[in-house]
Amino acid sequence: MPTPSASNARPRLALFDLDHTLLPLDSDYEWGVFTTRIGWTDPEEFGRRNDEFFAHYQAGTLDVHDYVRFATDAVRARGPEAAAQAHVRFMREVILPAIRPAARALLQAHREAGDEIVIVTATNEFITRPIAQALGVQELLAVQLERDASGWITGEIDGEPTMREGKVLRMQQWLARRGLDWDDVESTFYSDSMNDVPLLEKVDHPVATNPDARLRALAQERDWRILDLFTEHP
Repeated sequence: MPTPSASNARPRLALFDLDHTLLPLDSDYEWGVFTTRIGWTDPEEFGRRNDEFFAHYQAGTLDVHDYVRFATDAVRARGPEAAAQAHVRFMREVILPAIRPAARALLQAHREAGDEIVIVTATNEFITRPIAQALGVQELLAVQLERDASGWITGEIDGEPTMREGKVLRMQQWLARRGLDWDDVESTFYSDSMNDVPLLEKVDHPVATNPDARLRALAQERDWRILDLFTEHP
């Protein structure tokens, strides 16, 4: 849990990855599974490609632009009204039952410490905005989706994707809009993923959260804090 220091006048930021960090699942992947379940995609073909993209993400080799085109294809085809209705069901059936008390408690501890909370995720804003709201977090940096003249998504990414080094850049932009730089804040970042090493290296207090074997080994090597939020590691 955070340990606020009364002597430190710098604003404190608590940054969180989302999937497998605050959630015990990958919301992007599960959205794909959900859209297949409700008949929006072909089970065999979509499942095969979704698994391939997920494996690339875990390996750090994902082409995020190709993935976002793939992941938003069914949503784009159905239109905004049907997409919004489906997302409400997705939240009710998949996400809300998966939110653990330990995650809510960690967020609440940071709120009580006076920290500003930001979710920084490589999953797109369509999927993650309602999830951030359900967690009580207003500040969300996610993959922004390009919009056409009607305001609907095109399948392309708008701006820098929040992935790997892109998370550092988007956070720098977020700070700059507030007239701040990294040295002006005391920052903590929680993540499960090797993809997030650039931002873990940037903050004052990196926390490897529910890490896989590679990130756990790196955290041990660098003496980073390790937090098993959902299960105790043997």
